[in-house]
Amino acid sequence: MKRLVLVRHAKSSWKDPGLADRDRPLNGRGRRDAPEMGRRLAVRGARPDAVITSPARRARKTARKLADALGYPRDGLLEEEAVYDADLPDLLAVVRGLDPDWDEVLLVGHNPGLTDLANFLLPGRPFANLPTCGVACVDLPVDGWEAAGEGRGRLVFHDAPRLPAPSG
Repeated sequence: MKRLVLVRHAKSSWKDPGLADRDRPLNGRGRRDAPEMGRRLAVRGARPDAVITSPARRARKTARKLADALGYPRDGLLEEEAVYDADLPDLLAVVRGLDPDWDEVLLVGHNPGLTDLANFLLPGRPFANLPTCGVACVDLPVDGWEAAGEGRGRLVFHDAPRLPAPSG
């Protein structure tokens, strides 16, 4: 069994229109939401073997705040260029190429790719849109990541900053 925790980066700032897309920081809400979602993941027992993030500033900052809340070492975060501006085939290639020794991976990226990936992996295509800092936790009944396929996953939980926090 493999577990993939998909996290869309927290809300970013558009305050400086001259910044390149890749350099946009988190805004105030994003800086609040990311650690809160990390705490919620901790309550749910998340113990990632790896945290992989897009190299975009807003995704890296989100990944750092999640890692801090989970007690995951910041220096263990893995930046993956293929996650930035990725579509479904790009993200699927990343997932299928994950280290076979990892059983739980947190993947921090962007829409529409993450919503498309969640909908590809899950039967019934449950997400119209994974919101900023939204989480979709997917269990894949496979021995290796390369077997991740369409409709093969099971939604363990989904969460978002505007949903009630889990108890625990």
